[in-house]
Amino acid sequence: MDLGIKGKKAIVCASSRGLGFGCAEALAKAGVSLTICSRTKEDIEKAADQLSSHNVKITAITCDITTEEGKNKILEASDSPDILINNAGGPPPGIWSDWVREDFLKALNSNMLTPIDLIKKVLPIMIEKKWGRIVNITSQAVKAPVPALGLSNSARTGLTGYVAGTSRQVARFGVTINNLLPGMHDTKRLIDLDKAMSKEKKISFEEARNLRKDTIPIGRYGTIEEFGNTCAFLCSQHSGFIIGQNILLDGGAVNSTI
Repeated sequence: MDLGIKGKKAIVCASSRGLGFGCAEALAKAGVSLTICSRTKEDIEKAADQLSSHNVKITAITCDITTEEGKNKILEASDSPDILINNAGGPPPGIWSDWVREDFLKALNSNMLTPIDLIKKVLPIMIEKKWGRIVNITSQAVKAPVPALGLSNSARTGLTGYVAGTSRQVARFGVTINNLLPGMHDTKRLIDLDKAMSKEKKISFEEARNLRKDTIPIGRYGTIEEFGNTCAFLCSQHSGFIIGQNILLDGGAVNSTI
């Protein structure tokens, strides 16, 4: 399918690897020029080299997107973006008694306030063009909270509420805002979690992976490629009637009717 976005320009946050890279690659394949970022120069330059094979312009920025300096740096590097993919790493796990006010403020800054800031900065550009696509990578925890991820549950649900209202205010200008909710995808983070489970349960790495996969109805982890392709579709010319939605990519792991 031709997504109809060849020649568009996108910002993809935290895109040196994992789900962010998957989104960047799918957009590059569709002919979209990219401004990508990561905190580590070596990682983002490696990603840029890989993405450049798709014959689109790639601008690689080393920054912490959760800081004012980082946000300004990537916005200055991107000339009138048509597409914004918000992404940032999640806060650490724990239980309710572990977290103090500062922990919540840090989580809110990374996973709620930073994407909101970026949305507010690009919306006037998109509204003037009468076209724009914003996709926020959140979590399946928005639909079904994970007890150990209370910080993430709180911050990402706050962003979801903001998007619910804002997306409907800007839809008439040809701008769509939606959220992608990943479940368990085969990324470095999940590999680390499987290694930890292997050590904790004194089983092999493969046994740990199979135990976790057994909790997913489809029986496997998601891939960054299929996640990226879904993101690219939400950024396409074909998605203009999808407004303010929370789309699960979890292999059926969240057991809910709606």
